Amino acid sequence: MVGPGRPLFVLFGSSIVQYSFSNGGWGSTLSDIYSRKADILLRGYSGWNSRRALQVIDQVFPKDAPVQPDLVVVYFGGNDSMGCHASGLGPHVPLPEYIENMRKIASHLKSLSEKTRVIFLSCPPLNEEKHQQSTINAIYRLVRTNEACRRYSEACIGLCKEMDLKFVDLFTAIQKRDDWSTACFTDGVHFSSEGSKIVVREILKVLKEAEWIPSLHWKSLQTEFAEDSPYDVVAANGKSTINISGLTLHQDIQWD
Repeated sequence: MVGPGRPLFVLFGSSIVQYSFSNGGWGSTLSDIYSRKADILLRGYSGWNSRRALQVIDQVFPKDAPVQPDLVVVYFGGNDSMGCHASGLGPHVPLPEYIENMRKIASHLKSLSEKTRVIFLSCPPLNEEKHQQSTINAIYRLVRTNEACRRYSEACIGLCKEMDLKFVDLFTAIQKRDDWSTACFTDGVHFSSEGSKIVVREILKVLKEAEWIPSLHWKSLQTEFAEDSPYDVVAANGKSTINISGLTLHQDIQWD
């Protein structure tokens, strides 16, 4: 830990999370937006499903930790929805079990502290043709379909509504863009920078609309070391300084 203390956000999930700091990813964008507001930790594990997540949930989020997260953004489902292998091995998890696994993950996270908030990301769509042509599919012969993604996405959303959890419907949000299948992915599955922009926009929308006290939306959080100082940039009048701690001109998108 380094101080002063900030709100703590954790991104927990499979490769959609692990790769979220690559290719202009949504994790890196959130870290930029919250750069003087909150600390964002990455706990993403490529290839994982909800079963694997449950195996380590107590290690990643120990209940006796002295500092508990203020927000956990969770994504599992894409690997769970893959076709089953004849050997019984692999990432596929039957839909009923997936729902129960996600229920247990949500219950564990909600039990960490009264302040801990949770957002689930539902399974996004995929570009089946692009995925079939990808290098990773040529190596592993992964069976993924858009229809399976839809079913697991709807199951995740249904669970969130049942448990009163905040969620982002990525399956719908991504497809609102006409060219989503070509513009939003690097390999048909993982997000390009354009796809990540949609993820960021939807997460910020949830944070802005959530009636959480305190609010975790970036504009509501205190900016670290925002007090005026004689060491700030000197104003045009040459007699005062300007605190630029909240400057966002470096960002291509002015996020709401």
